[in-house]
Amino acid sequence: MSVAAAFFDVDGTLVGRHIVHQFMHIRRRLLSPALRPLWTGVFLAKAPYYLVLDKVSRTRLNEVFYRNYAGMSSAAVRSGVESCFHEVILPNLFPQGRVCIAEHRAAGRRIVLATGSIDFIIKPLADLLGADDVFAPRLIERAGRFTGELDGPAVGHHEKARRIRVYAESHDIDLGSSFAYGDSIADLPMLELVGHPCVINPDKALSSAAAQRGWPIQHWSVSATNGRGRQPIAARSG
Repeated sequence: MSVAAAFFDVDGTLVGRHIVHQFMHIRRRLLSPALRPLWTGVFLAKAPYYLVLDKVSRTRLNEVFYRNYAGMSSAAVRSGVESCFHEVILPNLFPQGRVCIAEHRAAGRRIVLATGSIDFIIKPLADLLGADDVFAPRLIERAGRFTGELDGPAVGHHEKARRIRVYAESHDIDLGSSFAYGDSIADLPMLELVGHPCVINPDKALSSAAAQRGWPIQHWSVSATNGRGRQPIAARSG
């Protein structure tokens, strides 16, 4: 018997932070206090480039950005995951997203996170939310250090949709009765796969696409109280 699922993008959809914030936290943590301001200044000078690249292709941004991990000790990076979760991810987790996930779980739907964030960085969040499965990229390691390369395609755009299709086939998921949540135009292929797409805090391109298709658009924020200002699932799925 087929079941339904709820697929969630993470960065910008469930959490108001992105892979750049995760990396900055972990990298700064490994520097001495004296070097942190200098490194931060040099790194932030690259921000306009990453911003432009994100607008062109979030998939390409992920491929390029993860080169920043090249040469870093994998053990040292992993040692910063817990603090990254508590100081970067958790404080910026949208409470409406947690409520939404809880509602889907109560309705018997599988919870799947589909994210461009690295697998071990996103794991604490997946555990907190009780995700059934996670689609996330992995960094290649050699001799205890990261190469800066991913072990496969970045999880974005068509790759995210491809993984969902494969997952649906192997888990007997009825995509027509399933939900998906995203914030970027890169999430469009994923959103188009399901019967109940929902757009969260969309960029300009996705906002336009959603309006043309008549999809619901919601605005989630960290400051909102749980569930305030959002319709229940039943009201959105008609």
